[in-house]
Amino acid sequence: MSYRELVTRPVLAWCAVTAAGRMPVAMAPLALVFLVRERPGGYSLGAALAAAYVIGEIVAAPVLGMRMNAERARPQLVTGLAVGAVGFAGLGLAPGAHPLVLAALAIVAGAGPAAVAGGLRALLTSMVPERAVTQAMSMETMLTFGVWAAAPALAAGLALGAAPAVPLLLMAVLMALSAAGMRLLPAGWAAGPPEEGVSARRALLRAWPVYVLGAAGLSLLALAELILPALLEQRGIAVGWAGVLLAGFSIGSAVGAFVYGLRGHWPGPLLVQSVVLVLAVTGGVALVALLPWTAAIGAVLVVAGLLQAPAALSRNLALRRLLPASALAAGYSVMYAAVGAGYAASGALAGGLLKVVAPSTAILWGVALTVLLTAVGALGERRLIRRTEESEESEVLQEADAPVVAERKVRR
Repeated sequence: MSYRELVTRPVLAWCAVTAAGRMPVAMAPLALVFLVRERPGGYSLGAALAAAYVIGEIVAAPVLGMRMNAERARPQLVTGLAVGAVGFAGLGLAPGAHPLVLAALAIVAGAGPAAVAGGLRALLTSMVPERAVTQAMSMETMLTFGVWAAAPALAAGLALGAAPAVPLLLMAVLMALSAAGMRLLPAGWAAGPPEEGVSARRALLRAWPVYVLGAAGLSLLALAELILPALLEQRGIAVGWAGVLLAGFSIGSAVGAFVYGLRGHWPGPLLVQSVVLVLAVTGGVALVALLPWTAAIGAVLVVAGLLQAPAALSRNLALRRLLPASALAAGYSVMYAAVGAGYAASGALAGGLLKVVAPSTAILWGVALTVLLTAVGALGERRLIRRTEESEESEVLQEADAPVVAERKVRR
């Protein structure tokens, strides 16, 4: 399956709707900081608002994902996007409101569309042939990294060049356009029958190792983004290079997603692929903490980005194989919350460590946390795969023995 075969009107419409819906999500943290930075204690308040926004996402994603009706998902997706648009519009129209009011609006803006990413991913994979799922997910990853690469510059440029509230108002408009564009997409997808004897909630809980390994992968992104400016200062390098170096990471990730999707299948089980890729990215981030040259740091970040995207893709493909079709949208939403929690945990650890240790040491502590999460997730997933295989073998043996048992009953 080639990427050219994905260029159809429904898939292009999906790309437009998804880009319009994800740009506000990517702009939100920085836009919230710029919204209140001129107030007393503005940077601290902006960080608190960004944290409130992320908390809204993390808490709401699994809850709303579990309640999504696969075959009639469109109204729920539209409602989530509309709620997000209202939250962003409220922030943009009342930037001088009380901090508690702003925090409540930030939570609403984060919580409303929290399950939309999972629902849109399930919708995309239902729109393409089974053999094209890897390419479709790779295309989604390229789109996501492209959005995340453009969002900070757009948020900062509008806030500084126009007014601090302008990015929030644009985000509200984009999210409303995404909600309106949902009518161009199918109403839902075929959920299929639930797994016999296993509830959707139990199936989601059983897949916890996949979420842990996914969180480990994104915790590395937090290390790269949040500590890099301080690390550059420690090395005597101009802080302005941080944006260029992180752009290289994003570009590398987009290229990595494209290359991963060129083949439908890569050697080795998905678990092995994930562990190898995450550990390779971990090694790259560790090198960033040790290397003193700007060019070397940039080269390592590009290579780390090349491997980061396939690591995330292998996690989503593993989740798709482990969960029944009826629980996929909820599973993607839980993964969204898990990787957000991994990012937040790594960022909190980094922020705390920067008060007592050098930036390079803080990165190495974060790398140790990532290795620990990777080990826990890999061991748990290995046990889960083994149980699944044993269960399938038992079912096959029962089916093979059924005619013999029936014949014995007839003889009796």
